[in-house]
Amino acid sequence: MKTVNRSGEHSDRERAIFEAGIKLGALYHQWVGTPISQESAPSVEAAIEKAVILQPFVEEITVRLDRSAMKKNVFGYSELSGLMFDVEIVTRVGFSYCRAALEPENGYPLMKLLECHEIAPLPDH
Repeated sequence: MKTVNRSGEHSDRERAIFEAGIKLGALYHQWVGTPISQESAPSVEAAIEKAVILQPFVEEITVRLDRSAMKKNVFGYSELSGLMFDVEIVTRVGFSYCRAALEPENGYPLMKLLECHEIAPLPDH
């Protein structure tokens, strides 16, 4: 594991946490306002997952959208809001893993760190 030094380098754990947060923030701001319906929700969930998984350090992502919050406007569709997101992401930097989420809490789309851990590298034989 790297340690923070005077040159500003961070540990792999800190970078994994940062990467999870930055990915969730980007996802939120990129997709909010997207036209959506209960019928199109599965393809939007899949599109978000396929886009985010391409980014560096992302190991896994699961996106679920709350269909009960999708209220049709006069044109027959809803707009994706932050409160519809239920997202879990796993990032890895080196041997450090971070699991984080974006989900509604007390009426706000909150990002939170769920767990971080490091695995020991296999010894050379």
